Amino acid sequence: MGPRVAEATGIRFETSCNVLVIGAGACGLVAALRATEGGADVIVVERDRSPSGSTSMSSGFIPAPATRYQAALGIRDSAEQFAADIQKKAGHEADPTIVELVTSEIGPTLEWLADKHGFEWLVLTDFLYPGHSANRMHAVPEKTGAGLMARLLSAVEAADIPIVTGAHATTLFVRPDGVVAGIEVERLDGAAERIGCGALILACNGFGGNRDLVRQHIPAMADALYYGHPGNDGDAVFWGAALGAATRHMGACQGHGSLAHPHGILITWALMMEGGIQVNTQGERFSNEHGGYSEQAVAVLNQPEGIAWDVYDARVHKLGLTFPDYQEADKVGAILSSDTAAALASRMRVPPAALDETLATVERFHRREEQDPYGREFTRNPGLEPPYYAVRVTGALFHTQGGLAIDRSARVLRIDRTPFVNLFTGGGAACSVSGSRIEGYLSGNGLLTAIGLGSITGRTAATSAGLLR
Repeated sequence: MGPRVAEATGIRFETSCNVLVIGAGACGLVAALRATEGGADVIVVERDRSPSGSTSMSSGFIPAPATRYQAALGIRDSAEQFAADIQKKAGHEADPTIVELVTSEIGPTLEWLADKHGFEWLVLTDFLYPGHSANRMHAVPEKTGAGLMARLLSAVEAADIPIVTGAHATTLFVRPDGVVAGIEVERLDGAAERIGCGALILACNGFGGNRDLVRQHIPAMADALYYGHPGNDGDAVFWGAALGAATRHMGACQGHGSLAHPHGILITWALMMEGGIQVNTQGERFSNEHGGYSEQAVAVLNQPEGIAWDVYDARVHKLGLTFPDYQEADKVGAILSSDTAAALASRMRVPPAALDETLATVERFHRREEQDPYGREFTRNPGLEPPYYAVRVTGALFHTQGGLAIDRSARVLRIDRTPFVNLFTGGGAACSVSGSRIEGYLSGNGLLTAIGLGSITGRTAATSAGLLR
């Protein structure tokens, strides 16, 4: 039986709490920490045996402006500048209220995680992600989503916040006045348990794992590999529909045009931003690699066999080795290298003459003898020199960006734009700030709204439960 909504009248709950969180990813854990800090009694329920979700599968990079970590490096940035970058990438389709909300919230939230929970943050300065006008990507020292999750889980454990694992939320119990009274979860042994709450936070991500919903809302990615948690199957969307909640921008998503194939390892887009190129199986470029890695997923999937090759040199390879995912790809033999273009082409099984001509043409772009027909500016980076490197990649869907509409308190909105009094959402379950299309995704928007809205939902849910002084 799929996710459902039922009448709360007469329902008895085995246990209850002030704030109940569905989902133990970055959004849910940050929300739990914030709500607990506000004095709430919090329970987190997680369908898996061990919390991980899409956060662990991500790079773990969080864009945040005007932080003390940027200031220490002399980086000038502001929430307004960040908001302008988001809207430019989104085609000015993103809700300006939510954009202003998350861009103002995210920096203080990272500093709060450091001050209250011992997080360490690094600012990535080796390259600038497409669409960002300042170096504002923050990461924990491991530079992985798994490292970020480990720190969040440690903070939640230290705060004595219970995470009930192996508990799949199946039913929301709602009173006739629209107030959510609690939920039912199904345990791994099939037993059911009911948990009452004063406020409910949906932090159960989007619908990337539901192939039917993807085909309906994002047809361009219907047949793409899904590089996200399979549990992201649209529960929040289904509950919202049953409640009469509004959804927005359901065609938005984060794709990625550089997933090592068949290895299934994320290859950092830093390779492209620092001089690398992508070619298809004919050895030819097919797009502007600096447009953005999300929309590049579609460009790659439109190539023969849905395959491309990242091609670069030793300088860029050295940068790649600073990222754990790339190190893993190198370890398993996904990264090829050769002293000449012809030898590399042979290993790639692409026409040597075509690859050689592509590299020669790119060199002319570097020398400003020709202009790239795709509009990329090549003079910002050094030209490619032997030895050359390559990795076979495909386009993939990472997570969806459309979802439940919210107000500035992160309350879920009905179709008539009135809010549910005690139902909140953030992260992938909420409509993000990427506009309506895959092209609108700005690097880091996923964790921006997971952590930014997680912080807001935690505070406001505690307020809704009458606990925040």
